[in-house]
Amino acid sequence: MAQTLDIYIVGVGGQGVLTIADILTKAAFQKDMPVNYYPTKGMAQRGGFVKVQLRLGSAEVGPDIPEGGADLVIAMEQSEALKGVRYLKKGGEFLLYTNRWNPAAVMLGKAPYPEADTVVKEIGQAGGKAIVLDPKEKPDFNGHPIRDNIFVLGALFGRTKLSQVFPPEEIRELLEKRWPKAAEANAFAFAAGSKADVQQI
Repeated sequence: MAQTLDIYIVGVGGQGVLTIADILTKAAFQKDMPVNYYPTKGMAQRGGFVKVQLRLGSAEVGPDIPEGGADLVIAMEQSEALKGVRYLKKGGEFLLYTNRWNPAAVMLGKAPYPEADTVVKEIGQAGGKAIVLDPKEKPDFNGHPIRDNIFVLGALFGRTKLSQVFPPEEIRELLEKRWPKAAEANAFAFAAGSKADVQQI
């Protein structure tokens, strides 16, 4: 496949960052598409910094996405998003999920928490397109919260280059195969993300 896509995903432990990358990797395998998947976990299982570099479509490629080289950046947490901005390619897309997880420095009053407008401004300065998704858009399913990562995964389709690589029905099928007991809830979460109101800046 001639099309390539470099994806940089950031967030914190417990948000399902690695799961998003795993689902996309399996989707690439199904299409016989070359894929390079490089996860990095923070020190804490929950709340520590997590990043994934996912490189699709290139048979021979180095392990790291260079700064200014990512076609798509996905940030699952607002403050960690700033770590992803420098990797965004000019003209690239940046999905910002404005979920807040205060790091220790913020909770101790030693550092301010960045506002969404600050992150969006930096995305613009990097020459990127911001797609802002508010967690308040996330509905419940039968009275229970849906999974953030599946909601965000749904939001990516129809709004980013990812939908040019994978049809959404392929992702839905993978989700059903991976969690058959949660198939209905995950289908709902994916659809909710795809229909959610976003700001495109």
